[in-house]
Parts: sequence; C-alpha cells; structure tokens
Amino acid sequence: MLRPRLAPIADAVPETVPFTGPEAIERRLGTPFQARLGANESPFGIAESTRQVIADAIDHSWKYGDPECHDLRVAIARHLGIAADEVVAGPGVDALLGLTVRLYAAPGDVVVTSLGGYPTFNYHLVGYGTRMVTAPYREYYEDVDALARLARENDAAMVYLANPDNPMGSAWPAEAVERFIDSVPATTLIVLDEAYGELAPQGTMPPIDTSRPNLLRMRTFSKAYGMAGMRVGYAFGERQTIRAFERVRDHFGVSSVAQAGAIAALADTDHLNSVIAQTNAAKARIAGIAQDNGLHPLPSATNFVAIDCRSDAGFAQRILTGLAERGVFIRKPGTPGLDHCIRISAGLPAALDLLAEQLPLAIAAARTPPAG
Repeated sequence: MLRPRLAPIADAVPETVPFTGPEAIERRLGTPFQARLGANESPFGIAESTRQVIADAIDHSWKYGDPECHDLRVAIARHLGIAADEVVAGPGVDALLGLTVRLYAAPGDVVVTSLGGYPTFNYHLVGYGTRMVTAPYREYYEDVDALARLARENDAAMVYLANPDNPMGSAWPAEAVERFIDSVPATTLIVLDEAYGELAPQGTMPPIDTSRPNLLRMRTFSKAYGMAGMRVGYAFGERQTIRAFERVRDHFGVSSVAQAGAIAALADTDHLNSVIAQTNAAKARIAGIAQDNGLHPLPSATNFVAIDCRSDAGFAQRILTGLAERGVFIRKPGTPGLDHCIRISAGLPAALDLLAEQLPLAIAAARTPPAG
C-alpha cells in the first residue's frame, strides 16, 4: 500500500517511550498501584494559595495562554535576580531539552552526556540525528572531568550535565560545577539540568551568571513545586542564547492555567520549605527501610533515594518486579554499572508503610531460585 514516507532521520529511529509509565504497568497487571514511588513526583502537592489561583484560572481556560509567557517570565526573573529576556518558559524541561537539541546540534554533530544519564535527553539526541558520546559514571556521580574532556576532544556541539543527577541522586558542589563549566570550550553549549535544584543542599548550585553564551540552565515546577501534571519548566541564560528559542518553540505550549499556577507557586516560599522538609524526612525513612533489609541507600540531593541492592542487575530487577506485583511502583537504572540499584521516590507515610511491609517479601522472592 502506498503511504507517505517518513523523513530519513525519523525512519532510522525506533518507536519508543523513554520511560514506561506506571499507568502502562497498571494496565498490564490489571490493578492500580497502592504506592506510587517511582516517578519522582511530589506527593506533598501544591500550596493552597496555588490551588486557589489554578481554580480561578480554570474559569478562564477558554482563552489561549499568553504566547510570550510574559508574567511568568517576569516572575521567574525576579525569583532568580535576572532579566525577563534571559528566561524562556516551556511545557516542562523535557520539551525544552528537545528544542535545545534542535537549535544547537545538527544531524551528525557530537553531543556529550553520561552513560546511564537522563533517558529523555538521549531520546531527543537520537530523534534529531546527532552522534552521542558518553562518559561512564564515576562512583555513582556523573564524571564532570570526563564530560569536559570529551567535549574538548570531539569539538562537541553540546554537553549535558544533570546536577543533582537522575537516576543516582548524587550532586557535585557548586565549585566542581564551575570548574566543569570553565573547562568546556566556548563553542560547546553546556546544558545544566537543575530540575532537582530546589531540593539540593545549600552550595550545590553555582551562583547565577547569565553572561556566558554557552551556558543554559534548566529548572522545573514538576519536582519541589508539585506541578508535574501541569507541565511547566524554564531555561535561563545569556540573552541571545535564550532569544534563539523564538525560532522553534511552541508559543502556546504553556497553558494559561499552568502559567498562573507557576507564578503562584513561586510566591509561596513557606510551602516550598515545607515540601523540602517533608521530602527530606521521607528520604530518611526510605534509607532506613533499605538498611533494615540489608540494602545500601546512597546519599541523595533529590526527592528520591537510589539504593545499591548489593547484588547484580537481575536481583535488582526481581525486587522491582516483586514490588510491582505487590502494589508498589518503583524504578531502576538500566545501564550496566548502575543497574544493580533501584530508585525509590519520596512518598507519603502510608505509601512508605506499604514499602516497609512489602520490600522484605519482594527481596525474599528475588532470592528464591525460579522453579524448574
């Protein structure tokens, strides 16, 4: 049958979803999860002040959102202490990553990232036909020295660093990140993903400096602000670097409701501080549950805990599968060197109670040889 042809780049890549959603697993299992601890969401929710603003905004959702996201950019700029034309808003960091690759990496260009790093960034690299060069993790940290070296050696168009990191939860101090930035060529765009920045210890994120044309920093409302379902994130940097997004971005990508909610969320610092405290308490409990079961929790600067299962990748996968069958959704890294770990997101007390109850059973089942 005759049909339209896919463009060559699209025709050469597989059909894939970077993350298997918990909804897909629920459909396969035929039952909903009782504890959703795998998507790095914030179950502590949004502030009541934000909720009221969103409710009011819904009454006006018949209107398109401001295509310039003017008020939101002004609010973000004020929050960061920079100018509004140094900010671009978009429907989540994932979309902004795709636009950044489209803008700054031509088909065949080299882009440097970490082996086992954020899968959605890799998805965009493949989708735009770039050549990916990777540096393995170094003791559960993205190897900033290797990333910078590969960027120099390959005349890379871009280099990506998530700090704090997903999937391992590790974070370099600001001084190390600044050394990394200084060691990358001026012609290589640095994408510094700070999606978990609000949750990180003091001194993790470098001071804001928008004078460097090759530095683009990204943050989101999906994590600490509890708005993952609203899809709103932002990038900031030097004016001309930011201005380039006007060439390719979806100007109606951030809804009027999301814009209003994000502005309100930025203003409620008391709620943000409460979420950070609750997240830290939940991570401490997750670490304790892991230790009680003979597993090794890693230090976390995010809203999840990566846990070394002290065995191989198959054992970690069996724990994940066993928990899913028992109503608990978690995730794990998929790359050798990291895939013997599991990753558990901060959750409400009832969800962590269920984790504490079911994890020993999942571990016991994982240690039992399969029949036959």
